Amino acid sequence: MHDYLTLETGAQLDFFVEGDGDALLVYHHGTPAAGAIPLEISVPAAAHGLVVAGVVRPGYGGSTREPGRSVADVVPLAAALADHLGHERFVTVGWSSGGPHAIACAALLPDRCVAAMSLAGNAPFDADGLDPLAGMDEVGIAEFSAAADDPQALQAIISEAAAQQRVVTSAQLLEMAPSLLPPADQAHLTAEIAELIAEQIRWSLADGFWGWFDDDIAITRPWGFDLRSVRRPVLLWQGTSDGMVPIAHGQWLGEHVPGAVTHVVEGEGHLSIGGVACDPGFAELKRALMA
Repeated sequence: MHDYLTLETGAQLDFFVEGDGDALLVYHHGTPAAGAIPLEISVPAAAHGLVVAGVVRPGYGGSTREPGRSVADVVPLAAALADHLGHERFVTVGWSSGGPHAIACAALLPDRCVAAMSLAGNAPFDADGLDPLAGMDEVGIAEFSAAADDPQALQAIISEAAAQQRVVTSAQLLEMAPSLLPPADQAHLTAEIAELIAEQIRWSLADGFWGWFDDDIAITRPWGFDLRSVRRPVLLWQGTSDGMVPIAHGQWLGEHVPGAVTHVVEGEGHLSIGGVACDPGFAELKRALMA
């Protein structure tokens, strides 16, 4: 189901819902990958009796843009969506740039968000002892360097990339995969998954690139909450071959989020980690929700 919610502020929140379970899993998408909920999320969620609600962040789809939004600013949107769907308590998962948003829910909504899971999620770019660009692919280095230091340059980079990606096809993704992705991600990128990713990208960029731009700014600026304040369980899953969000991000989070459980999976990449992590991870989230 794809629908819209009008917030008390008058802003509009776009969202997707998959499944009919009796417990709620709030999903935070990657960048720029809003739209339909990935199979890697929806299939294991259904197996564990979880209905998945995907928050479309401001600037994507029909969600009203919030220039300068922080990671923490998405938390009230997750709460409003849970209210709309009739759930007081929920668990959450975020993939890639969605990871920080999932952790933010655990930090800022501890009475409602009882556990969080980050799949290949970013660490703060101002984190002590972390070089956030080390091990990142060249495209990511250029993009996030601009996000951190030169928003005008970032706008130019994203504008050019979005012009190509808003019409991307699954065949193009499969053709590019050998030069961009590690072996585990190439193996994970079946024709079906490639088509779904292409659809997400096209949908995300159909009305502009500002959601993408605002995501990058939010990730590279202060997140709006203290990671040390997290008191709910947080599961961290990261692959050692991830060139989009390098393994050091997951390791840093594991050392600085209180009580985090870190799963480092040898050889897995940014895409393939979802196929490895979601079934066992969602089982843990469901147990936390039912406790």
